[in-house]
Amino acid sequence: MVIPVKPLHVAKSRLRGAADDGVGDPEAHARLALALALDTVAAVRAARRVRQLLVITSDPTVALELTTAGVPVAPDRPGGGLNPALERGAELLREHDPGTALGALQADLPALRSAELDAAIETAAAVFAAGPVHRAFCADAHGEGTTLLLCAPGTTLDPHFGAGSAHRHERSGAYRLPGDWPGLRRDVDTGEDLRRAADLGVGPHTRGVLAAAPRPRRPAVTSRESLGFAQPSDPS
Repeated sequence: MVIPVKPLHVAKSRLRGAADDGVGDPEAHARLALALALDTVAAVRAARRVRQLLVITSDPTVALELTTAGVPVAPDRPGGGLNPALERGAELLREHDPGTALGALQADLPALRSAELDAAIETAAAVFAAGPVHRAFCADAHGEGTTLLLCAPGTTLDPHFGAGSAHRHERSGAYRLPGDWPGLRRDVDTGEDLRRAADLGVGPHTRGVLAAAPRPRRPAVTSRESLGFAQPSDPS
């Protein structure tokens, strides 16, 4: 399984401010982006059907966190973009195990459960065994993007991530997986996505960042008495 992680200072730009009540502090944003990736990686490591995991990143903080935890990391090619990073990761995994199936997973799935990932891989494996289809993908909760792309042994991953990727993957011949996996489908691009992921239950890293975030201030409620107005008399 290949997971690409962008440099934290440019990752998840539409989430900026979600970790600090709209302030948009770069350090708070980086902590949130890192937490999303760490919880995603933790769920993948716990999945039974994932034999190999490789994170592609050029961010030194991400690389240090993951290598310290024993996760293999390879640097991204400068200016390569998401799909070239996934192709590089696939090449590196196939160098070690030429006959392996491959998967590419987005790094912003903090509510992912390892059982969901196992179920998606098992469903795809059954599809591959049954017919001529050798690639499959899981669309996001909106049905437009892609959270997971899988390919059978001996097949090229051929990623088409980006805006509208679900339709591009489908047009390229990949099978749209039908399973009900809310954590696997709930990638986080906006504050609303993050709230919905939190409702599902996010991992400990994201939960810790959200718990430390300042709470929005509520306007003070002022009573009529404090403004000097008399309360209406009891009609009874």
